[in-house]
Amino acid sequence: MGPCLRRGTETEENLKPGFVYFMANRKHGAIYTGSTSNLVNRTYQHRNGLVDGFAKEQGCKLLVWFEAYDDLDEARLKELQIKKWKRDWKIRRIEDNNPEWRGFWFEIVK
Repeated sequence: MGPCLRRGTETEENLKPGFVYFMANRKHGAIYTGSTSNLVNRTYQHRNGLVDGFAKEQGCKLLVWFEAYDDLDEARLKELQIKKWKRDWKIRRIEDNNPEWRGFWFEIVK
């Protein structure tokens, strides 16, 4: 993703980066879509059941897909768009780069 500037006098240096991500409970199982400014911390929270809601109820503890953005607001907008997607589109997005639905936890904490 290229740099995205907010309206006003802010510059690229003032932007807070963000991520859109999918958590799943298993291959072709429940999929949770979220956005965050701290992917490692948020994934840790999901993995350890510290976040109440759908992801915890469904046992979505595997980070199976994520995308980085220069601007958290842009990531949040993308999250809202993805939440309107059909389930098949989300599965295709995951399987394009992660056909086995393996969790990326150990890759992001390195």
